[in-house]
Amino acid sequence: MRDSANPDWVNQFRSTPKNPLPAGAWDTHAHVFGPFAQYPLMPGCPYLPPIAPREAHLAGLETAGFGFGALVHASANGFDNSGVLDAVAAAPQRLHAVGVVAADSPATTLEAMHWAGMRALRFCETGPAYGGPKPIGVLGLESLKDFAPVMRELGWYADIWAKAAYVVEAMPWLSALGLPLVLDHMGNYDADEGVDGPAISALRNRVAEGNIWVKLCATRVTRGAWPDYADVRPFHDAFLEAAPDRMIWGSDWPYIMMDKATPDIGGQVDLFDAWTADDTLRRKVFVDNPRALFGTP
Repeated sequence: MRDSANPDWVNQFRSTPKNPLPAGAWDTHAHVFGPFAQYPLMPGCPYLPPIAPREAHLAGLETAGFGFGALVHASANGFDNSGVLDAVAAAPQRLHAVGVVAADSPATTLEAMHWAGMRALRFCETGPAYGGPKPIGVLGLESLKDFAPVMRELGWYADIWAKAAYVVEAMPWLSALGLPLVLDHMGNYDADEGVDGPAISALRNRVAEGNIWVKLCATRVTRGAWPDYADVRPFHDAFLEAAPDRMIWGSDWPYIMMDKATPDIGGQVDLFDAWTADDTLRRKVFVDNPRALFGTP
């Protein structure tokens, strides 16, 4: 656990990109944690996240030059979304929240969260078998079928953290829901298949066809250590080529369960720039595409 007693802890893992970001840039994937006395971890939480309160997140956005951000609720807090919603309440003109609720939550729960700044639900399917049991704080992909009608009414999107093969398997019914689908961590591909493997190729083809967006977030899919994410580059480039108008970017701050070789926000922007020497495409990914998907908070 990172030491919150260290007076410099809040300055960790953030920096200014070498090339300043354009006005209105979005970091579409980050988390907040703590203080734990106010936002306790769920009993039996399988990991100990860093202390990363909303003030640190906003400071990171400022340092890196982001105008807007999307905060994704993490399972460490179970189904208690108060941490992300309170963070949005502190900067409603800049942030929105992606929540996780119990599978039996009524429509009124989502409606109340909408007025508090929620704009999506997160659905996860990362286990050894599709549809397996889910711990507290995790909402399975199948639950999207039940929540889709009220999500459509609210104008929400579905945030999906699932294995690429599972998304491809579910795509016939996913694409019929009438919701924007946003895939976390570059579609959670299997690196061993390679960039032309069957699951990632099928997923990339579906992304090219329509209302599916991909977060170009390398930290969870690399087999390497920062700053050497060379194994991610072919997948990154392939997604950008397939659908440049539906690629968005996320930092994954504050880098849950990572060792001291942890990236920083500005450094990740620099990596994107090193891989993508195209100012028009850069503006699409950081500004135009998320604005088209999210509007403004």
